[in-house]
Parts: sequence; C-alpha cells; structure tokens
Amino acid sequence: MKQMVIDKTDAKLLDALQTDASLSNQDLAERLHISPPTCLRRVKALKDCGLIERQVALLNPDVLAKVQGHGLTAIVEITLDKQGEEHMSAFEQRITQDPAVQQCYRVSPGPDFCLIVYAHDMPAYLTLSQRLFTQDANVRNVKTYFNTKRTKFMPNMPVADINIA
Repeated sequence: MKQMVIDKTDAKLLDALQTDASLSNQDLAERLHISPPTCLRRVKALKDCGLIERQVALLNPDVLAKVQGHGLTAIVEITLDKQGEEHMSAFEQRITQDPAVQQCYRVSPGPDFCLIVYAHDMPAYLTLSQRLFTQDANVRNVKTYFNTKRTKFMPNMPVADINIA
C-alpha cells in the first residue's frame, strides 16, 4: 500500500461522515466548502486506502425498544485457560461469528477478552452464554455486567492530520 497523507480537508471529511454518513456528496461538499468532484474523489481515496471501513445506520435503542421490547446488553469478561496465539485466535474466530456478539476486544492485563453482547432477554442470554462460553473447554472464567443505562455512545474516532503508510 502506498503512503497516504491525510490533510485538514480529509480530516474534516472523516469527521463529517462519522457524524452523518447519509449526507449526499453535494451536501458534504457544501459543508466543507469544496467542489463536489473534489469531495467525491477524496471520499473514494479514503475508502480505497481503508480508512473508511464501512458505512452503517445506528439504531436508537429507546425507539427500537418500543417496537420489540428492551433487550439486554452485557459486557462480558472472558479468561481462557490456554492463552497461546492458536487458542486466542480460535476463540476469537468462533465468538465473532455469533451475531449476538457486537464487539470483541483482546485486552491486557486482566481477562483475555471483553465482549459486548446483546440478548433479547435473560433466557436468551443464558442460551447464548451456554453456547459461547460454557461449552468451550478452554474458557476458564466468565464475568458478566449487565447494562442498566447507556449514558454515552459515540462510535466516532478522533481524526487529526496524519500520515498513513
């Protein structure tokens, strides 16, 4: 991959897209005071170099709860019995295939993994924990915290002028 330099305009584009990825190219160009062709070219370059991984819609959990009921969001700490790379990768591969696992982080020190998982209700969480954790002979310890209130959720990453190799 060739080196890419991210300037102030690219940083502003990334910030704007993280705030609202549904903006049209025309609206995005107007906000940043650049021409639409320049905007389109720059966004394409940011996608091509891998800085923009994907564009998604963020659902409002309170509105979704009115439609399907409140679910459970759990933060789960996992400690494995064997921490060799092959064991960590095998667990990671298996766990990330499950749609209930929203986020998976390898962490240190402490547990080996922290997961954010979603279940419709407590029986569904029990089924999920048996499927993902109890049946895995390499899982030594599971500690689960249940979310009672989400105070802040910002998927945005701070962007500055940077060089990407």
